[in-house]
Amino acid sequence: MTTILAVLLLFLTACSSSDEVVNTDSATDLVPQGSQNIETHSADESTASSEQDDEVGFELAGGVIEEAANVPAEEKEAIVNAFRTYIEAFNNEDLDSYLSVISKQPQGFSYETEKQFVTDTFEQYDTKRSAEDITIIKYNEQEAQLYSTISIDLEQHSTGGKATSSGRQVTVFAKEDGKWLVTSVYFIRD
Repeated sequence: MTTILAVLLLFLTACSSSDEVVNTDSATDLVPQGSQNIETHSADESTASSEQDDEVGFELAGGVIEEAANVPAEEKEAIVNAFRTYIEAFNNEDLDSYLSVISKQPQGFSYETEKQFVTDTFEQYDTKRSAEDITIIKYNEQEAQLYSTISIDLEQHSTGGKATSSGRQVTVFAKEDGKWLVTSVYFIRD
């Protein structure tokens, strides 16, 4: 197998805590270029401060992800549609559509690096991602955090080598020029 598949397999099977949260430095949640631990919140941490409002995370109350109550219906639709475009365009290897929902000035990765990474991924792999439990967990007029459970199936074109991974993801969207765009991605491997 080639080095890239070996690195991906290492990423997918690395020994780590199942609650390890990483900022993948890529909007694709494949091979991370770096990682950043973030705080997650549990049901026991019910007192929220203004400092916590700026953090990325989610609350589990009895195993249930809580939807943000303050999301206007039209904004919810726009955010979820942007997320679906993000997933579907990647699965369809549609680079232009994929990049249309990626911030040009993201907080968690480099736009140009992401563009090259996704181009290389499309050339070397058949990758399918599926998302379930899509829930907006934090919202304000300029930023939204969308939780989902993600399954990733990968097959390398040249060797037929396959890998599978799943986990929980928080996709952070920023509102730019009236559009919701992916600005960072945090992934917890199952």
